[in-house]
Amino acid sequence: MTVYSRITGTGGYLPAKILTNRDLEQMVETSDEWIYTRTGIRERHIAADNEQASDLALHASRRAISAAGIAAQEIDLIIVATTTPDMVFPSTACILQTKLGIRNCPAFDVQAVCSGFVYAVAIADQFVRSGQCRHALVVGTDVLSRITDWSDRSTCVLFGDGAGAVVLSAAEQPGILSSHLHADGGYRDALAAPGAVRAGKIEGRPFMQMEGGTVFKFAVNAFGEVAREALAANGLKTADIDWLIPHQANIRIIEATAAKLGLGMDKVVVTVDHHGNTSAASIPLALDEAVRDGRIREGQHVLLEGVGGGFTWGAVLLKW
Repeated sequence: MTVYSRITGTGGYLPAKILTNRDLEQMVETSDEWIYTRTGIRERHIAADNEQASDLALHASRRAISAAGIAAQEIDLIIVATTTPDMVFPSTACILQTKLGIRNCPAFDVQAVCSGFVYAVAIADQFVRSGQCRHALVVGTDVLSRITDWSDRSTCVLFGDGAGAVVLSAAEQPGILSSHLHADGGYRDALAAPGAVRAGKIEGRPFMQMEGGTVFKFAVNAFGEVAREALAANGLKTADIDWLIPHQANIRIIEATAAKLGLGMDKVVVTVDHHGNTSAASIPLALDEAVRDGRIREGQHVLLEGVGGGFTWGAVLLKW
């Protein structure tokens, strides 16, 4: 019997603290109008001082596991996508495993920045299809506020913290139809946090820096190309997409991508206005929101897309 993988549960978590554009007006030379017209962002959530990536992941994971209707001990693989791990090592996945009360299953992190969740789902899908696990927990979690320069108005207005999770389970019917992953390290300086720890000291600039124009152009082209790649692999057309869930980086990128694909914005899940850019968490957070409010329904085709520093990019096409 052919084994497929399906998403059986979703979960999300956002820290309690909300940072609005009005708040940012008191921190840097900017305005609510300037931020919103250029990014589509009104507010973002910021982790408390005692909240780590694993803490955010724990809340999202518990909700996903509950939605899947299984016990935490039934999880037999944990993959965490994050750019802001709790520490150098052990992995955030291992820390999360302990907090969930799970033992012995494989647990590891994936670092592909804003494409991390797409990469992690693609990996988990292979584990499930090959029979190596039955229930995989896949999490995207980031506390980008920790690597944000709050005096740099070109970047600090964009980012927020959060976590999203899914349970991917073995099934007799297809759920994940295909995944398509890419990377080009030639763009490594266009979007980066180039600081490094050496001899106990930080060398270089540990905050995010971005070439906005380069990122915009690349993201729109990459989103369009990888969407067509996913559709062609499954013999589908753009009209067959019921929901597009792109990485929530910037409303202009999202709108340009939809236009490039010939999709109306009524088929695009948008959360960037109240989440900001949460990196690896943005896609699963948006997915969870659309599942819980009833927009995503059984039998629909959902396309997940991410582009992140590296550059990395990819898509997962699934049938709900």
